[in-house]
Amino acid sequence: MNAMTQLPPEWHNWIQENLARGCAPQSLIDDMVRNHFDPVFARAAVNGVMSGPFTTPAQTQTKPVSHTAGYVYEKPRLHAGNLIRTFDRDVRIVTRVNRPMIAVLDGVLSDEECDEMIRRSADKMRRSTTVDPITGKHEVIADRSSEGTFFALNADPFITRLDRRISEVMNWPVDHGEGLQILHYGVGGEYKPHFDYFPPEDPGSQVQMTIGGQRVSTMVMYLNEVEEGGTTIFPEIGLEVVPKKGSAVYFEYTNSHNQLDKLTLHGGSPVTRGEKWIVTKWMRQRRYGEAVA
Repeated sequence: MNAMTQLPPEWHNWIQENLARGCAPQSLIDDMVRNHFDPVFARAAVNGVMSGPFTTPAQTQTKPVSHTAGYVYEKPRLHAGNLIRTFDRDVRIVTRVNRPMIAVLDGVLSDEECDEMIRRSADKMRRSTTVDPITGKHEVIADRSSEGTFFALNADPFITRLDRRISEVMNWPVDHGEGLQILHYGVGGEYKPHFDYFPPEDPGSQVQMTIGGQRVSTMVMYLNEVEEGGTTIFPEIGLEVVPKKGSAVYFEYTNSHNQLDKLTLHGGSPVTRGEKWIVTKWMRQRRYGEAVA
């Protein structure tokens, strides 16, 4: 049987009713997969119902912008042009997508910096967590089969240099950034499609947004060459970014009106050979750690 990629009205109502009852979104996704829905589609459907009107892939083919209806695209935070000059390194933009705002960047990190990040992280890795949509606590979930660690903002001179460069590339203040997160995926490791922003409807999101507000942008930097698999996927627009040591993919999803771009649904495809190391930077609306009234 082919996996289902359309959402009948009764299933839409079922998702709404169960979310209203306080059911965890992940449990609804799991139930849908057991009922022969495509896993990526099921996650997009549940997230879509949580965030607003959901558009099926069939509808998207005839109305390509309706899936993100209401989101106002503003001038990107990312610099225009082909080259970003930071205080210590030039970074080249090799690919841009306008809606959603995505860019693939080359030369964000040197080979030596990539190797040093892996060396510093290798002996302190723990199973990765994600934010529970109900409680706001960090929990281990099956959809994220990686191990990771964090480096606090400006932890030492090496990290401070990277934080400053990354801030200049992302064109957002250093102190608005969360600490660098390093992730490692072995064979079979993946992170199923998700959003980096905190869905406002989730009670747990309010907990996260009390310090620094909503996330506004992400940059995923690749620390090694992956033998096979391990791509960063954007299933809503059919984009797949192949890891390259020192390169990165950057994307924005929160505008000045606090609107959220659902087209930035993304994930990490399974590593089928070798291993994958990445470092991620998330930027917030305000200084990270600053209480939001």
